Amino acid sequence: MQNIQQAPGSAVQQNRFSKKSNIPGPGKKGRFDLKGMLQNQEMQAALLSGVLMLTGWLVSPYSGVMSVILYIVSYTAGGWQKAKEGVETLIQERDLDVNLLMVAAALGAAAIGYWNEGAMLIFIFALSGALESYTNERSKKDISSLMALKPETALKIENGEMKQVSIEQLQIGDLFLVKPGELIPADGSIQRGLSSVNQSSITGESLPADKVAGDEVFAGTLNGEGVLYVEVTKSAESTVFAKIIRLVEEAESEVPDSQRFMKRFESVYARIVVAVTLLLIFLTPLVLNWSFSTSFYKAMVFLVVASPCALVSSIMPATLSAISNRARRGILFKGGAHVENMALTSVVAFDKTGTLTLGKPEVTDFIAADGYDHNELLSVCASIEQLSEHPLARAIVRKAEDEEAQIIAVESGAAVTGWGMEGEAFGKHWRIGKTDMLDSTETEQDTQLNIWRGHRSRLNAEGKTVSIILDGDQVAGMIAMQDIVRPQAAEAVARLQAIGVKVAMLTGDRYETAKVIGEQVGADLIYADLLPEEKVTYVQQLREKYGHVVMVGDGVNDAPALATATVGMGMGMHGSGTALEVADVVLMNDNIEEIAPTITVSRRAQRIVKQNMVFAISMILLLMAGNFVTGIALPLGVVGHEGSTILVILNGLRLLL
Repeated sequence: MQNIQQAPGSAVQQNRFSKKSNIPGPGKKGRFDLKGMLQNQEMQAALLSGVLMLTGWLVSPYSGVMSVILYIVSYTAGGWQKAKEGVETLIQERDLDVNLLMVAAALGAAAIGYWNEGAMLIFIFALSGALESYTNERSKKDISSLMALKPETALKIENGEMKQVSIEQLQIGDLFLVKPGELIPADGSIQRGLSSVNQSSITGESLPADKVAGDEVFAGTLNGEGVLYVEVTKSAESTVFAKIIRLVEEAESEVPDSQRFMKRFESVYARIVVAVTLLLIFLTPLVLNWSFSTSFYKAMVFLVVASPCALVSSIMPATLSAISNRARRGILFKGGAHVENMALTSVVAFDKTGTLTLGKPEVTDFIAADGYDHNELLSVCASIEQLSEHPLARAIVRKAEDEEAQIIAVESGAAVTGWGMEGEAFGKHWRIGKTDMLDSTETEQDTQLNIWRGHRSRLNAEGKTVSIILDGDQVAGMIAMQDIVRPQAAEAVARLQAIGVKVAMLTGDRYETAKVIGEQVGADLIYADLLPEEKVTYVQQLREKYGHVVMVGDGVNDAPALATATVGMGMGMHGSGTALEVADVVLMNDNIEEIAPTITVSRRAQRIVKQNMVFAISMILLLMAGNFVTGIALPLGVVGHEGSTILVILNGLRLLL
């Protein structure tokens, strides 16, 4: 049973033109960039450390001095940044972290002659840190593209004169002019004028809305072919557009609980290891009557085996393997943390337009009245609509081209603002546009028109946008258009449900259209007529009721919901620049059927991480116990420690297969 809800009070209208927002945005970003990774300074330092370590090991049989020099440089290259971070934490926060602990462990190994082992500790830790640093850089949220869409000025009308002012100067009650093709600078109410407004950047509607006097318009939306006189109803900081920016910023400032826990654990762990090391050095000679050299040796063994190298490597190799696995399928994770969050998914919420659908309308029904030839009537419609750039007009032209109908030059072709198109073709005057003339009280008893009203009701119930064709004042036919469901949408939904994930659909489109699309793809939950802040509300409600939520979207209007969800997924091929910047995961090929396999791989990665952590902790405890009970040698401790590190890395790399 589907749960279909319509947001109360939403000012979302049926409209005539179909076009995804053509508001400029940045180019697509987020593709895997090996060159960029190698240009990362931490990565370069880590690789240099590894090369120097290997070189030092190779020359050690021939020159001990040169080998030591190479190891020292390797320590410096790989450990300098970590040592610096550790010292800064110690000085500024008066706290210890794993960075300083790892450097201390490496120096401890060097102090008793195990230079290569210490260098390997530095290299592995530096490499892990560099990979984490790189993925963190890619996951940084940037709303600069969203800010770029914000209009800067407005044409204010005062005392009969027009004056260009900054939008901050607009006050509630001011009147401003919006020319055709311009961005609307403020939320307001239309006082005069007719136009279609592309408000997909706010509502996500697939079709621009026809606007007349008294209708509401939003800042950041794109005016169509008419001139609008608008009265300001909200201050600049209270507009819907400003709310989008604020919601994104608030969501981005949240710190995951797991990150806070790991930070606390790291501090406590480092303090315990340092404290135990110092006790071994200075207390055991007094309590156990050990010599200072024996105490120092055991302390260094403890510092090496207790270093969390294997524990650190338990996470990143498995996570990066999962990222690489998905990258081969066109799924880009912007950071390792999102793999963990993806594994917890309970609900996947889809935006409708451009995500579950292709984002452009197609003619689904073309009905010719008795006495009119189908091909000739289609030829007339396409010949007139070719003069328009409106998306529905383009759909009619594509229909004619597909059926090889003749498209001719027409006379007196013109747009009828707020209604449709008209023109002279084949010696007759034709009009194509909204079906409102069927609602005239003068024609209520007309039997023929009642038949057309029946067609319209049926087509509207199917979620389609309907236009009428008039030959003079006589109805010649009817055209129905609809945004087409993406071919793989139903499969994507079925795959998610098969792994126990619920599917919700959130859309700014009207209720009837949402219901039809939702039923076609098999969504469990459908929410219609939503503004951006309402999408955020429903995402929050889904999180409260079901747990972790993945939001999939492609438009500027989806940005707040993407940022609010546990994981935001952006459409890579046709998504807006803002959606791609805010998204945690990008579907580079818009391949939504890969979402379910991605969740499955993420779950596998988390199982491997748990296996690795249990194994790493067990080895650390075993080696520490061996150091105190039987007195293991440092080489054995290093072999056990490094061996466990290699094993957890190899276990993590299984996801690459």
